[in-house]
Amino acid sequence: MTARPQPAPTSDPPGPGAGGVVRPGPVVLRSRVFDADTLRRAVARIAHEIVERNHGAGHVVLVGLYTRGVALARRLAAAIAGFEGVEVPVGALDVAFYRDDIGLRPVAPLGPTEVPDVSGRVVVLVDDVLFTGRTARAALDALLELGRPRAVQLAVLVDRGHRELPIRADYVGKNLPTKVTEDVRVRLAETDDGPDGVEIWGPEGGEG
Repeated sequence: MTARPQPAPTSDPPGPGAGGVVRPGPVVLRSRVFDADTLRRAVARIAHEIVERNHGAGHVVLVGLYTRGVALARRLAAAIAGFEGVEVPVGALDVAFYRDDIGLRPVAPLGPTEVPDVSGRVVVLVDDVLFTGRTARAALDALLELGRPRAVQLAVLVDRGHRELPIRADYVGKNLPTKVTEDVRVRLAETDDGPDGVEIWGPEGGEG
């Protein structure tokens, strides 16, 4: 990859791009929620919770959703290998063709779907931000075309609320109340310039 994208909104609502509520006018930084150390600790905690809930990691597969979910899944796998000594398979899933707004905006595939055998395994879908729940629903549809897992769980770095579907994360780095007009932006060293972090951006002047 010759160029890294800037940290776009990652909140899975309708509208063009990776996410973010479509609004007129500029947006400004409202607050920094995670720094690199806080984010690292959140990933480590989620990794321990996955192993504890599933009584080990021997039957777990981590499947990241493009873009930052893939990087987070790899970090979770590295953390589990570090304290559990188990190499957890990691896959990548592009849900662009499974979204329920596919007829409302151009389809923009983000990367190749590469998922190991999931049949009879516990699959943990990994994403950076849970917002409306529509991306998670699309991921379930895409995953179930690839096999029949024993169970499917969801891990997210941030749950920002405003659900439009009955979707709940099993593992959450931080529950973060937000306004619907705000964007939650996640930076990861693998995909973005600058250090790891999570920020809230909102309309200039405090509207919304």
